[in-house]
Amino acid sequence: MISTVSLVALGGAIGASLRYLVGLGMIRLIGITAFPLPIITVNILGSVMMGVFVVAAAQKGLTHLSPLVMTGMLGGFTTFSSFSLETVNLIERGQIGTAATYVALSVGLSIGGLMLGLWFARGIFV
Repeated sequence: MISTVSLVALGGAIGASLRYLVGLGMIRLIGITAFPLPIITVNILGSVMMGVFVVAAAQKGLTHLSPLVMTGMLGGFTTFSSFSLETVNLIERGQIGTAATYVALSVGLSIGGLMLGLWFARGIFV
């Protein structure tokens, strides 16, 4: 258990560092834009990498690396990749309505949760 948690932590540190570096590199390359291009790029890239890893791990017997790669690295790089994987799993199982509900609730409630946190923190700290 401790070794698995260590792998997740190591992967998370690597993924978060890569997310930061990709964002920084994009800002240096194209400048700051009104549209959050670095974030959407990381989200899409992380989702692609999640898809590649899921298939490669299953085909090559590397699922034991999932805590390091999926939960740690890709989770630290972007949690959007996990969200995308869960959505596609629902779709592939034919649960289209559940997938649509999951997407709507995840996006809507996450944005709502952030707004609630902002409202709460501004009431305390401002």
